[in-house]
Amino acid sequence: MRNATMLKPRERPERTTAEMRRWKKVREGWVGELEPTGLFHRLFDHVPGVSFFAKNREGHLMFASAGLLQRYQMADEFEILGRTDFDLNPDLMAQAYVDDDKRLLAGEVPMVEGIELWWDRQGMPDWFVVTKLPVVDKRGRVAGVMGLLRRPDAAERALPVFQTVARAVEIIRRDFAKPLLIGDLAAACGESVRQLQRRFRDAFGSSPQEFLIKTRILEAARLLEGTKLSVAEISARCGFVDASSFTQHFRRRTGVTPKGYRADR
Repeated sequence: MRNATMLKPRERPERTTAEMRRWKKVREGWVGELEPTGLFHRLFDHVPGVSFFAKNREGHLMFASAGLLQRYQMADEFEILGRTDFDLNPDLMAQAYVDDDKRLLAGEVPMVEGIELWWDRQGMPDWFVVTKLPVVDKRGRVAGVMGLLRRPDAAERALPVFQTVARAVEIIRRDFAKPLLIGDLAAACGESVRQLQRRFRDAFGSSPQEFLIKTRILEAARLLEGTKLSVAEISARCGFVDASSFTQHFRRRTGVTPKGYRADR
């Protein structure tokens, strides 16, 4: 067996400040000549399980990789160009994404990372790890938001936060119309209420109680749009104590009453 020789990078002389400044200008000129639709974001079309997007300050999508287009069943990027989160997602989900963007646009945080849950056409949970960064213009001003969505790998799914939260979400989705108690939910997941609360906040930035209410609101919004059921009937179907409680929760999270929401559709 021959001895292995470790490869090392070549030694290189240090660059002067003037040289580095010159190459920065060369790069700026090169980038300025590139066709926007042929930029580096196209690489993400060839990375399985990863999607890329970029939005301007007003929240309009400027770029989206093939994975994102497939997710919304669009044939090419011109179908998604200029659309906002509210054009593509239920209002409650869209508002959560916009709230993250506002923090980046305002310079409150340098990056946003988290776990997001999406619902597929069969109503099954679809998990994504999301990373968002600000897009900065030549004058150093925040000009928008860019982000990556990827499916968590096997090692990440084995983490306690995924195991517990995934089980809790499954139960909430199945039993949200029932009088579900958080203590019973925690017990079913083998956790204390405090542990479940902490894991939910780590995953979603909110409590399991809030996730339960949002799940009920999302289903109620679907019924308001797609059926002629009364507000009282929808309230009962979605697990609210009564129509008054339903209206209060719905208005707090959407800004309108159930009747107002239906009238706008």
